Amino acid sequence: MPKQRDDCLFCSIVRNGAYVHKANGFVAINDINPLAPVHVLVLPERHVDTFREVSEFNAREAKRMLEFVAETAEKVGLTDYRVQVNVGAGAGQTVFHLHWHILGGGPEASVEVPAAVATAEIPDELDR
Repeated sequence: MPKQRDDCLFCSIVRNGAYVHKANGFVAINDINPLAPVHVLVLPERHVDTFREVSEFNAREAKRMLEFVAETAEKVGLTDYRVQVNVGAGAGQTVFHLHWHILGGGPEASVEVPAAVATAEIPDELDR
């Protein structure tokens, strides 16, 4: 088992949790406070506090982590979804063990997802 901490909730879940998906080095669990019809957390088995320390993963592990996020979304039946990482308390991180949120489940989702691109108005003289 990779480096873990005894005082970390997510390390405990990695050791003893009920997973929706598991692969070498990573597990996925349902969020206990879902913000969408499907809300899954992806956790590395190794304890890393935040995304700031992502360099603790070598390039192969980092690539595998992203692949696992995509595999997990597919496994739970999502084709359209959002992936989110909260980095630090000011950004909403409440458990300091790196984790990825996968949120989806259709238009009835309870999370407002802002548009990725703002609509700009083009002045008439430029719209030719």
